[in-house]
Amino acid sequence: MQTNKSFSDRFDWSLTFILFLFFIVSLVAISSAQTSGQYLTNFVPRQALFYIVSAGMIAVLMYFDTDQYKKMAYYLYGAGILLLFALMIAPDGQGQIAQPINGAKAWFHTPFVNIQPAEFMKTFYILALAKMISSHHEHHLLSTIKTDLLLLGKIAAMLAVPLGFILLQPDLGTALVFIAITLAIVVVSGISWKIILPSFGGVALIGVTLLWMTLNMQELLGRFGLKPYMFERIYTWLDPYSYAESGGYNLIAALNAIGSGEVFGKGYQGRQVYVPENHTDFIFTVISEDFGFIGASAVIILFFMLIYHLTKITIQFKDTFSTYVCAGIIAMITFHVFQNIGMTIQLLPITGIPLPFISYGGSSLIGNMLALGVVFSMRFHHKNYMFDRSSQNS
Repeated sequence: MQTNKSFSDRFDWSLTFILFLFFIVSLVAISSAQTSGQYLTNFVPRQALFYIVSAGMIAVLMYFDTDQYKKMAYYLYGAGILLLFALMIAPDGQGQIAQPINGAKAWFHTPFVNIQPAEFMKTFYILALAKMISSHHEHHLLSTIKTDLLLLGKIAAMLAVPLGFILLQPDLGTALVFIAITLAIVVVSGISWKIILPSFGGVALIGVTLLWMTLNMQELLGRFGLKPYMFERIYTWLDPYSYAESGGYNLIAALNAIGSGEVFGKGYQGRQVYVPENHTDFIFTVISEDFGFIGASAVIILFFMLIYHLTKITIQFKDTFSTYVCAGIIAMITFHVFQNIGMTIQLLPITGIPLPFISYGGSSLIGNMLALGVVFSMRFHHKNYMFDRSSQNS
């Protein structure tokens, strides 16, 4: 009976509507950002084109079912690693294909769009990690401390390769996204909490230690490859007004823009505070200044709607592979939102992470849509599998 359901019944219209709302918000915010006078290019048609391309990509992705994604997972992971390796060895001089932007060699430059392989690698990594964990459980039906430690080692090894390439770019913000994805999947992977809690405690201890060393032992950390701009971001986060003419300028401008919007904002294109890069990383400041606390809250609620909907879908899945994939995607989006908004209100250091589905950027948008395309597909094909399994178990 489930297999005879129509396309309309199986398609996720709710997720489509949420993405349509993001489409409107994105175009409105980018259009307003362009009035700041820092841009000569009209980014609105480009962002609309990226959305159209993403919609077509989702339509293609829905052709594949969950089993096919599971079969392709390692191949996609390998392809992503090759792209990161190619980026690392690509020419990076002035005008070259891999010329660094803001000190990071993270993009391939083409005449039409800059391509950031790490954005696509996120989804490839999630698929591969989900397959590896589900396959591990299939081979080790009885979990023990030994098998859980083995699984944790496999996870660490799979994370280490893309993380290493990304840190070499260097792109600390994207590296943190990969870590967040991994931690979320580990939590739902079935690994014993006797291992998870000490591991997470160790990670937290390392983080606190690094923060202390950043403030007190910069020379030592510099010997291990940490760049001066990384230290500056910590200093400007903690005390931006002491660096108002340098690294703290963006954060101060962001705080002024958000605060000046007050409750109802200044109206569409009514901004008065100049914020650099306000069409990408700092687009939340545009929304906050134009539409105030009400508009900013509406955007945050929209993200809550998306995450809540994805969580509902995840709970419906009966197979572990789909569950792990969705958990990783939820973590990826949640971390992006929390980090981006957090850095504009001085809750977190500035890392250059865009606001998902709203910030301008082809790689960022298409990369996030790639992840949601997998969710669309899994949900579309899931009901067939769910009925078959229940039939076999009855």
